[in-house]
Amino acid sequence: MIRILLVDDHPSVGEGTKTMLEQDPETEVTVLVSPVEALEVLKHETFDVCLFDLNMPVFSGIELTKRILSIYPDTKILIYTGYEISSHFNLLVESGACGFISKTSTREQLNNAIRCALREESVIPVALLKQLRRTEVRLSQLKSDKAHDDVSINEKEQEILQEVALGKSNKDIAGRLFISQRTVEYNLTRIFQKLKVSSRSEAIVEASRLGLVHLQEFE
Repeated sequence: MIRILLVDDHPSVGEGTKTMLEQDPETEVTVLVSPVEALEVLKHETFDVCLFDLNMPVFSGIELTKRILSIYPDTKILIYTGYEISSHFNLLVESGACGFISKTSTREQLNNAIRCALREESVIPVALLKQLRRTEVRLSQLKSDKAHDDVSINEKEQEILQEVALGKSNKDIAGRLFISQRTVEYNLTRIFQKLKVSSRSEAIVEASRLGLVHLQEFE
């Protein structure tokens, strides 16, 4: 028997997924709507695989994953979400999750993902792999009016730049990337220093010139 814990704050989604998975007589699904409740249940029960929604009240599936793995490091966790996750990829990987599966997946796809997790194999959609950018973006500017001999920004900084290009506030960026506003401010300071600019608008223009963001993507 494969015991699965599904945590999703939308009861209809949880029950629908439970019904779908339990078509396999060897699968038993427990559905919870609160990450806080999940922490309590895991004190007394064990599960073969956990499926966590990404965005939930109180704290996210990423935070729930981190908390559980800090206590029960062998837990196998999949992020089960209907949201676009490419911009959160690094955070999801760093959380320790085995992988990601979409809520639009078929029963066969979901079962395959669960079995991959049981075998301790990573579960990453092919479409996501195609979207992933390099962890480090290094650009040499041979023809530049400025002295940018070598510009290097990491994945998180590039994600923040893209959100800035969308006109998002620090608060909005923090919420979307699951980081604090202080972290956003710190990274923006580093970005300004690296690009040798002093404002958000200058950063967008310079980042576009260097190919770090493509403004047409945000129109």
